[in-house]
Amino acid sequence: MITVQGVSKALGSQDLFQDVSFHIHAGEKIGLIGHNGAGKTTLFHILLKETEPDGGIVSHAKHLRMGYLPQQWIPREDKTVLAHAMDVHAELQEMQEELKAIEKTLERAALQEDKDSKRTHELALRQSQILEAIEHMGGYDLEARAQKVLAGLGFRQEKLQGSVSALSGGWIMRLELARLLLSEPDLLLLDEPTNHLDLSSLLWLEQYLVNTPSAMLLISHDRAFLNTAVQRILELEGGHLQEYTGNYDAYLAQKEQRQEILQAAFNNQQDQIRQMERFIERNRVRASTARRAQSRLKTLDKMERIEAPQGDTATIQFTFPEPPRSGKCVLELRHARKSYGDLTIYDGVDLTLERGERIALVGENGAGKTTLLKVLAGVEPLSGGQRVEGHQARVGYYAQYQWDQLHWDRTVFQEAASLSGNMSQTQVRSLLGAFLFRGDDVLKKVRVLSGGEKARLTLCKLLLQRPNVLLLDEPTNHLDIPSRDVLEQALRDYSGTICFISHDRHFIDAISNRVILVQGGRLHSFPGNFSDFESIWKSRLEEEEQEEGGDSQEGAARTPPPAVKNQEKKRLEAERRNRLYQLKKPLQKRLDRVEKELEQAQKRVDELTAQLADPATYQDSGRAQQVQLDYQDARKTVEDATEEWETVALELEELEKNEN
Repeated sequence: MITVQGVSKALGSQDLFQDVSFHIHAGEKIGLIGHNGAGKTTLFHILLKETEPDGGIVSHAKHLRMGYLPQQWIPREDKTVLAHAMDVHAELQEMQEELKAIEKTLERAALQEDKDSKRTHELALRQSQILEAIEHMGGYDLEARAQKVLAGLGFRQEKLQGSVSALSGGWIMRLELARLLLSEPDLLLLDEPTNHLDLSSLLWLEQYLVNTPSAMLLISHDRAFLNTAVQRILELEGGHLQEYTGNYDAYLAQKEQRQEILQAAFNNQQDQIRQMERFIERNRVRASTARRAQSRLKTLDKMERIEAPQGDTATIQFTFPEPPRSGKCVLELRHARKSYGDLTIYDGVDLTLERGERIALVGENGAGKTTLLKVLAGVEPLSGGQRVEGHQARVGYYAQYQWDQLHWDRTVFQEAASLSGNMSQTQVRSLLGAFLFRGDDVLKKVRVLSGGEKARLTLCKLLLQRPNVLLLDEPTNHLDIPSRDVLEQALRDYSGTICFISHDRHFIDAISNRVILVQGGRLHSFPGNFSDFESIWKSRLEEEEQEEGGDSQEGAARTPPPAVKNQEKKRLEAERRNRLYQLKKPLQKRLDRVEKELEQAQKRVDELTAQLADPATYQDSGRAQQVQLDYQDARKTVEDATEEWETVALELEELEKNEN
């Protein structure tokens, strides 16, 4: 379909990539990955022949039809959503118009009893040809297919007759994706297609792409999506392109193996070079060995040097500093109500965030997840009810759209320094360097930053606040996979409380220990990570579909397809975890209380021990006697608390053993 041979491209003085070569065959599903700024989108434009390469050749198969989904799109016409989605084939529209004209001509001829049988025969033959062509292009079932695809991407039936001009940017991108899928091109070029999708739509799209006969080249930073949707990986790194067979996990294993082989070859060559240099140094001045030394020198000059393997140097490197310890309950909503005019989002909602919890908020776009996070952060006021912050809770909020929190007229350094307290300029610059703002980058104005740069700067500001409660709205948006991995590790090591929104399933699985489904103004809590929640959720949807008949068009499109094998086993496992969680909860609370008492009692023992070790204590015999009595009481409290802790811990252990 497409052959790329020796393609190079530079932007100004910067080389994006050199000598890039690969093939795309019919039906292939390929992932294109690389750091932000590596040139992935530029390569797309070269394939589309919208940008000329500086060198090399791009060859297309004859009559190749390509469909491209960019990261941003502005519709050119104002139509209904359904009409715009169906407007995918200019040729089909022309044929339908011609068919209408032929039908009218034939109707008039029949009414007028036109004797020109030759003309009538020609029109009838053309009508037959058009009908056959329309059938071949899927014109007769286009509306049904459009409704199915739009439903799969989250459009409810009542939205289909609404105006495109009323849609937000995220919904416009969904609509353009629907049009692209309906056009069924030979090759799909998709640039971050999951950015504006909720989890249900993402799962639907994932299975659609797996089953479509179209070939696909996909840019994505979603590891789970890449694992399911592609069978080959192209990586742009350091200006070069490398190919790997298999999905993203297979790529990681192959890349690690290649790095090990390359490192070994580099080490061996370096040893050989050192040996030759020592021989040359020892023998070049001796007449008897000078010729051999000169020969070795020529060999050394001609040697093709192996470059040292480069690690992931262009990723974020940071950890969250240890935050101050908060109380057990860090945030609470009591009978919360939130309305915008006549539109009520929540009414009577109760929610408690406890210290150490990692809560993922999931649900369809528009369900109110971002509103809930803003209410928890105190950014949005409640219309009724209460928001209560726990003891010593320090909330840090990361907005989905970074420019909500940044000052466009400041430089990067000024924006970071505004929260740096008594840190020196050197320390601030060092921290910014960890977020890839190096050298003159710190003098850039915020207004000129890319989406990824704004994301990194906002995460840097969050770090400077030292919060013990993190509220994160799509923190992985605009971050490439290595940077997501670093953020993931930092959050796993973070000792505070986290409540976050994400559609990255790998990220949710790695971070969460509780999932809350936001649906219909209500919050449904599930213990465990996303895989646990997914099993319970899908089994409930299947039960509801069976009760309702189960084959409505929208329900079929919105039901997430099977993502794992042995689903029944996973569902039972998730239910077991849920049951175990409910049984463990009172014991865990009791254990937390005993731990707190034990900590206080041990602290008291340490204080009294220090007093007993102080000679000044014994200058007053009465005081010395009282300290000894207090010490004995404190030791007894420690022993009692320790005994209770062991009892509760054994009960918990026995409960888990019986459940397993």
